[in-house]
Amino acid sequence: MPEYLAPGVYIEETSFRSKSIEGVSTTTTGFIGPCRYGPVNLVPDILTSLGDFERTYGDERLIQFADAADTHNYLWHGARAFFEEGGRRLYVSRIFRPDTDDTTVVYERPDGDAATDYGANVPGSNGNYLDGHARGWFRSGAVSRPASTGDVASSIEVRARFPGNYGNLKVRFTLRAGRNILAVGGDGTPTLSGSLQENDIVWIGDEAVPIASPPGAGEFYRAEKDAASGGWRFRNSSGVLSSPPGIAALIPAASLGEGDAVHIVALTVTVYNDRDEDIGAWPDIPLDPSHTRSGAKDGLFAQFAVDPASALLARQLPIVITQGSSVSTGIDVLTTLFGSQLDAVRILASPPGSDAPGKLLLKGIYVETTLQGGNDGRRPGLTEYEGKDDPAQLFKTGLKQFEDIEDISIVAAPGSTQSYSSRAVESRAIMGLLISHAQRMRYRIAVLDSGDNLAVSEVRDLRAKFDSTYAALYYPWVRVMDPVTRSEIHLPPSGFVSGIYARNDINRAVYKAPANEVVNLAVGFELMLNKAQQEVLNPEGVNCFRFFEGRGMLLWGARTISSDPEWKYVNLRRYFAYLERSIDKGTQWAVFEPNGERLWANVKRTIDDFLLNEWQNGALLGEKPEKAYFVKCDRGTMGQNDLDNGRLVCLIGVAPLRPAEFVIFRIGQWTADRKV
Repeated sequence: MPEYLAPGVYIEETSFRSKSIEGVSTTTTGFIGPCRYGPVNLVPDILTSLGDFERTYGDERLIQFADAADTHNYLWHGARAFFEEGGRRLYVSRIFRPDTDDTTVVYERPDGDAATDYGANVPGSNGNYLDGHARGWFRSGAVSRPASTGDVASSIEVRARFPGNYGNLKVRFTLRAGRNILAVGGDGTPTLSGSLQENDIVWIGDEAVPIASPPGAGEFYRAEKDAASGGWRFRNSSGVLSSPPGIAALIPAASLGEGDAVHIVALTVTVYNDRDEDIGAWPDIPLDPSHTRSGAKDGLFAQFAVDPASALLARQLPIVITQGSSVSTGIDVLTTLFGSQLDAVRILASPPGSDAPGKLLLKGIYVETTLQGGNDGRRPGLTEYEGKDDPAQLFKTGLKQFEDIEDISIVAAPGSTQSYSSRAVESRAIMGLLISHAQRMRYRIAVLDSGDNLAVSEVRDLRAKFDSTYAALYYPWVRVMDPVTRSEIHLPPSGFVSGIYARNDINRAVYKAPANEVVNLAVGFELMLNKAQQEVLNPEGVNCFRFFEGRGMLLWGARTISSDPEWKYVNLRRYFAYLERSIDKGTQWAVFEPNGERLWANVKRTIDDFLLNEWQNGALLGEKPEKAYFVKCDRGTMGQNDLDNGRLVCLIGVAPLRPAEFVIFRIGQWTADRKV
């Protein structure tokens, strides 16, 4: 109770109503599997379109595993199906298995030591790097792999940030000059504008020189602040330092002419994929590794560091650029990247065949390399799907990444059951991982794919090996037109089903069974089931896709793989997950409140209001609220032992709606003279 010590008027806020519970989302989905590019151990970020997926995880083309035939990019196809069928929010956990059993190979290198990297990650027998990362090097303007550790020290390495064949990118470095910052002071001496910063690389020279003039009329310098005078001084590639007054030592007032200029030079880094499509450009990057802006380093190596400044940059920057130990200044960066091209930077804008003076343009000065050796590794297995939690390096992989994302309600692994006949044991083990993950996380359901090319008897055998209220199995695979091969292919059901779940929840409600829904992308199914076949599969909890004349391709089943008749239906499982998680989140305020009648009444009112709203929306069975649900929170639900141990026990019962799976009309003959 507040203290009232001095006389006066006290205004206090209080509440005369119960707390409200907001219903949680039930459509957010998590997919796990291999794809062509993207982070392996970064926390997944939410995707809201197929374009979002492609910007982070690469395009739709085939995946080229080292130990298997080229396979369809099932994760991309799953994401496409999810969004086309009505999904809106997706998390992706990419898994990758290096083409080696060496456990020292890591996905994202934890340090930027190029020499160490060169010694540890050598190409395999096929020329691909064992860790899957594509690489390229620059040394004195040449683009080639260093021949020795000493060459690495004087090299700049460009590496794909993530493993994958998609990482064989083309990277271009373009040298660009800013405006002339040289000015003339009131006393006729040369001065510099305020845009110059510490450790900028500048070109200083006379632009008004004949074309025939020898190289060297202008030179590159590193700008440094003189601590004593506060003026600028400049260091060139030979280490020669101009003494204060700095620019006057290089351009004396007596010789100051119209062509004299000082230009700040910077880099533009452009990255292209193997289709020569521009996937990103980063302009005005300072060359010097020590360059700072607002107290933070922003030079070339800082902007493309192994560990960028934010998780967003870690996902968006497709490459990592690291410096050799002898590349220490911006001048070193210039000579390492461009080499002898620096002799030609005085490109003069004079008419062809004329010796008239021109201007420094720095146009056309660029170098580029195509990264090589990136690969898709081996086909991932149970270990990669399960993932690992490394507390020392603070990262997770595989399904363990989804444990920290609370809003996921649906999990699936598109493509994990591909080639089922030859990988049956591992495919079933991965399905078991999905089920145990959903059960452990409580508020999720696992959407399971049947294997490809399975007969009815085989899918029955697969179903018989599982029993869970937190999973649903779908059969057969869906036939679509492949935008890659421009032919018909079969895809696992989970991407389509997850999107249909989302569409059903958005258009109707989570308590409505996600069945009798059109599969928008489908042009057929791997096996066209008839009613007799489904009469065998449906009672066993195998949800089927069916074709109906005049109605199209439909999802025609909504059962879990549970033997418990209380949890027979998918919508029942998902609706209870919705109720439980909504109440969980909406009653956190009650923790550590005084455990007495006032709190019990408040909790009861809060849940009463929430369930009343559910009943009014048609989610519960019963013509009156008291028939649809009950909430008890009083001395009858908790004893003294509960109170002594800090427990508040509230009993909640609801009467959920089950789907009208069998619609029966009984028709008989009637005579006209009989009364009803």
